Amino acid sequence: MTSKFSHKKTEIDTSASPHVKLRSVNMGDCRWTEGFWAEKTKLCEETMVPYMGELLKGDVGHGLNNLKIAAGLMQGEFGGEYWHDADFFKWMEAACYIYGLNGEQKLLEELDEIIEVIAAAQEDDGYLHAYIQINGIEHFSNRKYHEMYNCGHLYTTACIHHRMTGKSNLLDIALKNADLLLKTFGPNPPHLRRFGFNQTQIMGLVELYRTVGNKAYLELAEQFINNRGQSEMVHDSSTEGYPIGDMVQERVPLREETEAAGHAVLALYYYAGAADVYAETGEQALIDALDRLWNNVTEKKMYATGAVGQTHYGASPRRDMIEEGFIDEYMMPNMTAYNETCANICNAMFSHRMLGIKGESKYADIMELVLHNSSLSGISVCGKKYYYANPLRKIHGARDYESMNTESPDREPYLFCFCCPPNLVRTIAKSSLWAYGLAENGISVNLYGGNQLSTTMSDGSQLALTQTTDYPWQGAVKIVIDACKEQAFDILLRIPQWSDEASLRINGKPVELSLVPGEFAKLTREWRAGDVIELDLPMPITLIEGHHRIEEVRNQVALKRGPVVYCIESPDLPESASITDVYLPSNTSFSLKHQAGLLGGVSTIHADIQLRQDNEPGMYRAVSKPNFVSQAVQFVPYYSWSNRGEAEMTVFMPVIWS
Repeated sequence: MTSKFSHKKTEIDTSASPHVKLRSVNMGDCRWTEGFWAEKTKLCEETMVPYMGELLKGDVGHGLNNLKIAAGLMQGEFGGEYWHDADFFKWMEAACYIYGLNGEQKLLEELDEIIEVIAAAQEDDGYLHAYIQINGIEHFSNRKYHEMYNCGHLYTTACIHHRMTGKSNLLDIALKNADLLLKTFGPNPPHLRRFGFNQTQIMGLVELYRTVGNKAYLELAEQFINNRGQSEMVHDSSTEGYPIGDMVQERVPLREETEAAGHAVLALYYYAGAADVYAETGEQALIDALDRLWNNVTEKKMYATGAVGQTHYGASPRRDMIEEGFIDEYMMPNMTAYNETCANICNAMFSHRMLGIKGESKYADIMELVLHNSSLSGISVCGKKYYYANPLRKIHGARDYESMNTESPDREPYLFCFCCPPNLVRTIAKSSLWAYGLAENGISVNLYGGNQLSTTMSDGSQLALTQTTDYPWQGAVKIVIDACKEQAFDILLRIPQWSDEASLRINGKPVELSLVPGEFAKLTREWRAGDVIELDLPMPITLIEGHHRIEEVRNQVALKRGPVVYCIESPDLPESASITDVYLPSNTSFSLKHQAGLLGGVSTIHADIQLRQDNEPGMYRAVSKPNFVSQAVQFVPYYSWSNRGEAEMTVFMPVIWS
């Protein structure tokens, strides 16, 4: 069945959104050709998506089986978390992006077969939630079941499937379900105003509006935003079993909120949805709140790796009980840091939307930081093992992993709570959509990597260019214009926040232009085919330290080179040494080595550290002069840790100043 709607081949279709400065190119317009993201995308296509599909379509991952049971096509019990449908939909979304790149007919047929099962599972009124249906639970009776979360990912996946394939078979299912939400929640009955836990339905409803033009979907999305912070903070029948208040961002109305609080994934999906609504409505109070919250997250609650969500269990700044989320400003533990992979990705998703709205380079800096560090750390370099949490330090025996439902001492081939792996895989699959943005009269270069771009600019003219670089291992970027219009247009080059000594040449001649770290450099001219832009972003190995209020890293430093944060692992220490023995002299010399055969191909940093020899047991002891021994070691990119067996690791190390 082909679609009756027009479609763009994008993730976020802001092509008609009135309050956006940068819009997405179509899937396939940008293709990674060589280097880092080309390798990750190839691994995603050939290993990550197929392997995950076998998990989720089989008895290990339950996803398809659950829907078959709900449809009456097989017998059995529900497997996985309440919200497991959504995780299956996220894998489908990743598969749709891959289809958008390779057009493989077998993959399209596989998706069609799955969609037939989903259609059979959907009830006549549009309801779809396998756990509820299999167990005979009243619909929309308790928000802990994450019904809205499932709805949101269904809507998003349906829009992506429609855009990549031109088909409407999944979109029809999503629209039928969304119409049920309109009927149920549209009248805004008092007993449902607090409903919704992980509110991906806001993003999903906006994307449905953008896809089919039904403004009621946009209005319902805004209603879900408006309802938060309007009710008395007491348990009712729909909230029993899960924390209330800041955990679910319901303590304060969004437009009045000043601080990120509660479950980090819930919060950032909520903010991303609000950004989608702003892109359509242009409400000043909404964007003012999102500005405050983005600044609060990135300046006071974000780790050096771009990770967010400081704790597994704790209290919000207003002392509500929360899980997996934001706590007080600058309270940044390393070893117990939760930093759920989903939360880190959501941090990039929120920034991606803000980049589109504001057109400011600082948002792409966060996207880059997350992509090269705290998102990729959630998956092994082979593409088949996962982490849910992403701490900045791990010490053998320091944590009771058996009592934790999502954290583990080593990477796992399957996680019972399977939200993070497909979230990461769909992010890698769509990474080329984040590389460029369409400006009013030109294009922005958001992410660097070897690629070819052939796209239609906002005025309908064609642009083709080739980017050659070994980024993020080297900072030399070469862009050749292959074809363009005759009239002048803009090329916006992102100057990363970490780059202090960038230089620029066009056709071999230096450009007299201020290159400000954290801003776009705007190049406006009448470009011609064959023009060459050469951007050099020197990547010195840099010691970084935390804000003076982050007690845990006071007198400690970490290594960073370009966008990549490094760590030291126990496989690179003497067998008898622990991560707790490592000290870094501030005057040590560093060298760099690219090792194509290590950890999927990485650049390692080499230096002499000091290993303390007298770390005796006991909480406290009299001070004595430490006994150190010098040791040559290598540091590896943080994202690549725990790929050589169960290991200790740390990002920050005590520094010996000299």
